[in-house]
Amino acid sequence: MTPVELSRTVLRAVRRAVDDGELKVTVPERVVVSEPGPGGCGDFATTIALQLARPAGQPARRVAEIVRARLADAHGIRDVVVTGPGFLNISLDAQVDPVVGLVREIRRKGARYGHGDALAGQVVALRVPYEVRAEVVADAVVRLVATQGGRATVEHGEPVNLRPVPAPEDPAPLGPDAARWALLRPAAHDRPRITADHLVQREGNPLFRVRYAHARVRALGRNAARLGFDAEPGPVDDARALLTPLADHPRILSAAATHRAPDRLARHLVTVADAVLPLLPCVLPVGEEKPSAAHRARLALAEAAGTVLAGGLSLLGIDAPEHL
Repeated sequence: MTPVELSRTVLRAVRRAVDDGELKVTVPERVVVSEPGPGGCGDFATTIALQLARPAGQPARRVAEIVRARLADAHGIRDVVVTGPGFLNISLDAQVDPVVGLVREIRRKGARYGHGDALAGQVVALRVPYEVRAEVVADAVVRLVATQGGRATVEHGEPVNLRPVPAPEDPAPLGPDAARWALLRPAAHDRPRITADHLVQREGNPLFRVRYAHARVRALGRNAARLGFDAEPGPVDDARALLTPLADHPRILSAAATHRAPDRLARHLVTVADAVLPLLPCVLPVGEEKPSAAHRARLALAEAAGTVLAGGLSLLGIDAPEHL
């Protein structure tokens, strides 16, 4: 069971509780699951009970128990424990590996991983001023809205409904990719920095880290082919740091599209890059070591991250280089 599938399972449990009359709330569109926090247990945890407590008019622990009862017998779930004020801690069946399921899903969907229907059938009309940052943000929003089944149009003139803080100077000297990053990564209410820092090829440059991580993943795939082995999804030790942001990608895309906020996607790509980079040195065999199932599984996980990075950069209108 992948984190995305687990999220849907929790959502179904909430819907069943509403249908049974035990919870009187509006069923949310999605449920976020993540690694358990301090004092938690199991494979994943969710705060859905705390989110529903106030609208349900019940204590969070009571809401958690209601949801827990409907999760306990769900396929792929071994145990559910309520901790703290109402956290649901979920343990998966031993034979259900979340890394395998998630990697397979990303490999199957490719660049469309994370696309959904949150805006299906909707037309989002964007009215922007004649200003370079507004134009670039609107272009990214058009792409993001399309990932959620909607369509966005862009017009100029009043009344403006998309007006990010303008760039303090012309970003064109940075080149197309760094200029777009400089304009898109800050939140709309923040003034972008138009400096040469965006061009520096060092770890301190977030754009460099994202593009470098993608290029490294692609290089590992080429080197693995030369060594005679391919990626194959499988269990990976210490994968949780990368598993969480990869599983969160569909939620990030939906939020970025719904709130017209490409900065959310840009920052998420930095999180994915920072999580995959520590994995890369152990993907290929070292010295006389022979390729093993562990190497194939690590390569598959790294390539899944590369798919997310490439897809995200493309939505921002930024090139994802194969070599860097």
